Amino acid sequence: MWVRRRLVPAGLALIALSAAVVPLATADGDPPPRLVWGSCVQGSDDASGRELEEAGAQCAELTVPLDHSKPGGRTIELALSRLPAADRAHRIGALVLNSGGPGEPTLDMPLRVRAAMKDVGARYDLIGLDPRFVGRSTPLDCGWPIGLWLRSAGSTRARFDHQVAVQRDLAERCARRHADVLPYANTRDTARDVDLVRRALGERRISFLGYSYGGYLGAVYAQMFPGRTDRVVLDSPGDPEKWGSRAMQGTEEEAERALRGWASWAAERHGAYGLGATRGRVLDTVNAIVDAAEDRPLRVGSHEVDEQVVPYLLSTGPGDDRPAARAAFASTVRTLNEAAHRRPAVPGPELDGLLTFVLTGAGSPLAGPTAAITCGDRAAPRDPETYWNDVQRSRARHPLFGPLKNNIWPCAFWPGQPRELPTRIASSVPALIVSATGDTATTYEGGKAMHRALTGSRLLTLRGATAHGIYGEYGNACVDAEVNAYLATGALPTADRDCRS
Repeated sequence: MWVRRRLVPAGLALIALSAAVVPLATADGDPPPRLVWGSCVQGSDDASGRELEEAGAQCAELTVPLDHSKPGGRTIELALSRLPAADRAHRIGALVLNSGGPGEPTLDMPLRVRAAMKDVGARYDLIGLDPRFVGRSTPLDCGWPIGLWLRSAGSTRARFDHQVAVQRDLAERCARRHADVLPYANTRDTARDVDLVRRALGERRISFLGYSYGGYLGAVYAQMFPGRTDRVVLDSPGDPEKWGSRAMQGTEEEAERALRGWASWAAERHGAYGLGATRGRVLDTVNAIVDAAEDRPLRVGSHEVDEQVVPYLLSTGPGDDRPAARAAFASTVRTLNEAAHRRPAVPGPELDGLLTFVLTGAGSPLAGPTAAITCGDRAAPRDPETYWNDVQRSRARHPLFGPLKNNIWPCAFWPGQPRELPTRIASSVPALIVSATGDTATTYEGGKAMHRALTGSRLLTLRGATAHGIYGEYGNACVDAEVNAYLATGALPTADRDCRS
């Protein structure tokens, strides 16, 4: 999962379909689907809906086929928002947005993007689209906490075997709830939905801005529907050949490098956090937390955090090197350190919210579509020994993050196989790819791989930064200016560009 945060076993009989042979619900010669725009507010406690409405946005639902090869069959609903262009005289078109995940809602994203776009934002209709099964669209909730899935393999074979049983159970529980729709939770069907959105908006071409997994989705859409994109920005998109349940493999070194960078920062602030006066001492504190959790779970407020959750917590914080993010992670480590010494450990609001999201049902609405799309895109190895061997190999070099990044997921037990082969990204579509050299999630190497796959693209590199999701979010004026210039003119830079943190 590429959040803000590949191998196909021999002998699998996968059905290779393409946009050309799977009919869409409508063709461009048919009447377009109809959108009825209205209020974004759903109930008195809908803060995001009120914020959208106060900004002048409207919302609608679009009915699309569950199975695009059967346009007359069962349907599902997609939730959309639209923040109309204020400068209608110089309107460029519609910019469709995706926040990533997969599984992250996008409906309120136009507000953040309009602010990042500055003056050029007034020339676009900004479209927030909750993809199929996400957010306010027809839901897919497997009924299990996301923290049951995103765990480390643990320190022993017995604990890994327990994880195998847990992941098998998660897959079976999701299948019992949603066996009829799981085959249609995937990126290719989401891309087909995006094209129906294009048609419903009355646009010959759309522009697209996607972050993380959203960058992959944008590349898939451009590949499946050539000629239907205008300006395409793929921020932190990752390697399209590695997308799937094993996408975290190979990111161990980036995670360790980011942890070391944060440890140096924390050492300079030993007086504030008490984690160690040198980078080595801070890392010793981190290792002591891991050792204590291996002995028995840590008590953090009302939560119990075991050795399979601690590495996940330690992997999320260092991925953002901005001072506020580093301070928040230092507070998290300080709290975990208190728990490791069996002292009262009261989490602050941010850590408490993260633990609630990870360890309770609060994260279930995100966990379901995230798992379903990830598992539905690319077949995963079925033999637990494959994962155990990978865990052991990686553990030798990366004892903290190897067992996390190579652990087994529910995809190993997902019902059936993906209906289609993954989309092979190989085109000359013009696109601007934004990537940071210190990205711990999709990695800079992944951004370069997307750049190679899209031969008409330009790569905008943010050097010296640990970041995932850059344009309009990280606060780099150089990146924001380059992206806005492209969105304003449609002209890519004449060569790849670098910005500095």
